[in-house]
Amino acid sequence: MDPLMAHMCLLAALWASLCGAAPVSGSFGVSVTADVSAHGGHTTTLPCWLNPPQSAVGLEVRWYRPALFNSPVMLYRANRFEDDSQEASYAGRVSFGLKDAASGGLTAGDVSLKLVNVTMEDAGDYTCYVSSDQDYDRASVRLVVTETGTPLLLSAVWTEDNMANVSCESEGWFPKPSLRWSGQNKVLTPKSLTYSKDSSGLVAVHSWLLVSSPSEVSCLVGSGEEAKMARVRLDNSPQPVSRSLSAVWLAFALLLLAVIAAVGLLYFKRGRKAKPGRDGAEENQKLLQGEMQPTKLSAAKEHYVNVTLDKKGNPYLMVKDHKLRDARNVPDGSNVTSLTAIKGTPGFSSGQHYWEVSMCIMETDPKQSWWLGVTNESVIPEGLDLTSANCNGYWFLSSSPDRADRLQFNTIPKVLVPIKSRPRTVGVYLDYDGGELSFYNVEDESLIGSFAATFTGEIFPFFNPGKDDISPMKILQRPEQGESGGVGNSEELPEPQTNC
Repeated sequence: MDPLMAHMCLLAALWASLCGAAPVSGSFGVSVTADVSAHGGHTTTLPCWLNPPQSAVGLEVRWYRPALFNSPVMLYRANRFEDDSQEASYAGRVSFGLKDAASGGLTAGDVSLKLVNVTMEDAGDYTCYVSSDQDYDRASVRLVVTETGTPLLLSAVWTEDNMANVSCESEGWFPKPSLRWSGQNKVLTPKSLTYSKDSSGLVAVHSWLLVSSPSEVSCLVGSGEEAKMARVRLDNSPQPVSRSLSAVWLAFALLLLAVIAAVGLLYFKRGRKAKPGRDGAEENQKLLQGEMQPTKLSAAKEHYVNVTLDKKGNPYLMVKDHKLRDARNVPDGSNVTSLTAIKGTPGFSSGQHYWEVSMCIMETDPKQSWWLGVTNESVIPEGLDLTSANCNGYWFLSSSPDRADRLQFNTIPKVLVPIKSRPRTVGVYLDYDGGELSFYNVEDESLIGSFAATFTGEIFPFFNPGKDDISPMKILQRPEQGESGGVGNSEELPEPQTNC
């Protein structure tokens, strides 16, 4: 070896020593973990390491997809990252990671790939290629990307022969999820099970089956830690609430247990307030749950209070003599929004309170479009859209013109309550301290459903007459003590008179 070459080798050895990189021993192998599963939007690591262990600081490390050697996911050589030829979709998302907590990193031969913000397009094979002047080796890792779909939407419609058509649906899954019905400790066979894909490749699933009354069925979508389940108990027995505490209430008691085992968490625990957004609205999920026994209608009526409408002007509403309807000038658009919403008075900070709302005039058909409930907002923001998610501070039941056989609660997941006909008078019962909000069909004395929530601050009655509905809603008044028609004991006051 001539003196110049010996001098260069000595400098190279000194540089490697200063950088903490032990010299490569010669031959080596590349080891990997064959399969890695990651959830969309999360960060994952594709493990790859040298065997026997040795420093990889001075080596070339190239991660690439099949047939894309020259457009790598990540390229490291000459002690630096090279971005010029990098596949554009991975820019800013890749770096060296650690295969486990005990890893010594690059100096110990750990050349694992860390990938952030995983997408469905990232799924597939990755090759870990490591080379030196004396040797090279490669191995492949398969990345499986999963997407957990939306909370299950479970709904039911009664048929003429006392059967219930129960449907279960969810979207946004990858890969295609399984769906299983069960009831009375046995697997049930659905009448239909269909899958479809959206433009991004995510899978939607829909299934339905017929069950008799009374019965209880469960729908399970997915498997393992990402599975979601919803359960419905159905009883079409014509028993009023006054004779049985829960018989009619169980007409459609949805017990939605959105199982997200990745965080070991049950949705909608009582004592927490609802949060907006796809993954929020959690408190109201205790809606219609068996743990909360709703109040009897007869007991609720003992707390009757006369509610009046807020007198502040709203250009989109007509308010007169406790009657309320839209002013026919609501901007175009199919959705009902807070433009036609109004709060009532008084507000409540404790105690039990009940009021009734008529949904028809004389012998006309009941209103088709309305919202009814409570809010803790003293001022309702104009244009706030509450139809797609239940927002913090609003708890309400709604009726839609295109759904004559069901009502809906503003929750995520959606809760659809089957009805045989639209209610003509709806009773609203608020137990502030007990955390209960219940809705009743006053004519047949049945309970429509209940919310369980923790109320804070002042809570106001909340009304929305919808749009393009000829029938107004009217807040019914009962004569106060000492007024004409009143009597001495509030429990003996006459019932309010409806319009239909």
